[in-house]
Amino acid sequence: MATDATDGLLQMMEPDFDDVCRAAQRLQGQAHHTPILTSRTVNERVSAEVLFKAEHLQRIGAFKFRGAWNAIARLDEQQRRRGVLAYSSGNHAQAVALAAREQQTTATIVMPEDAPPAKLAATRAYGARVVLYDRYNEDREAIASDLAEREALSLIPPYDHPDVIAGQGTAAMELFKEAGEIDTLLVCLGGGGLLAGSALVARQLSPHCRLIGVEPEAGNDGQQSLARGEIVTIPAPRTLADGAATTHLGHLTFPIIRREVSDILTVSDTALTRTMRFFAERMKQFVEPTGCLAAAALLEGLIDVSNQRVGVLISGGNIDPDRYARLLTEQA
Repeated sequence: MATDATDGLLQMMEPDFDDVCRAAQRLQGQAHHTPILTSRTVNERVSAEVLFKAEHLQRIGAFKFRGAWNAIARLDEQQRRRGVLAYSSGNHAQAVALAAREQQTTATIVMPEDAPPAKLAATRAYGARVVLYDRYNEDREAIASDLAEREALSLIPPYDHPDVIAGQGTAAMELFKEAGEIDTLLVCLGGGGLLAGSALVARQLSPHCRLIGVEPEAGNDGQQSLARGEIVTIPAPRTLADGAATTHLGHLTFPIIRREVSDILTVSDTALTRTMRFFAERMKQFVEPTGCLAAAALLEGLIDVSNQRVGVLISGGNIDPDRYARLLTEQA
């Protein structure tokens, strides 16, 4: 494992494939082994064999449970007694709250005031204390850092943490072990935890796989970072993909992405709603906008995958039913 400097922050180790393997062992019996879904309609539309890894059917409705459980499982007894802290717009919040409860520790979550009500309610229902902030005028990382220091809490960020990255990588590990080698893998991108974890696995289990990240058009910091070769920070984006409304990649995730990812694409909110509708009508799947990112790039024809085996990670399915119905109605 190589070290990675973090601009004066605590130095952490960049995770590797062995870390993902150990995370998979910790997650045995805790995380769901989610199914791989297929669609003849999709295959015919893109002239490829497409395999959807259904992480919207994971515990708490998103892949985030994997990283949260793995990170908390790595804490020592004293750290668990003090409790954990996270910041998130929703899915990581729920994941940390549930994983903390099941591992007998307490959780404090910093969440934006405009987080989806269903995600706020679920986080509180899992027993977490929620601290609200204004995502457009306040810095969640500064708020979390101050809280962690004052209350001696263990900070578990949503993506820039080696145990979180390793945990997220187990989703791709399951896909490759079940499906075999894949020509192209499309992964949603916010802060880069899932994409970086998937990259660690892809290079070991399917070394010729082309890895593509997909982020919202309004929040293309990852695309800019890959093009410039350095982390680019943008203002908080306004997008339906709230789970990917991040302002920058992580100090741990970016080097992996820069080294292993072939390209980063972006999709519009309109494309996300079209993809949500497709999942609902043709595959009978309830998928949130963020969870549609990777599939939207494929279905919108942004990448040529003719005659390939293609993996697509569906990252989550947490959205308020009323909002979901409204978005589908508007798209009709």
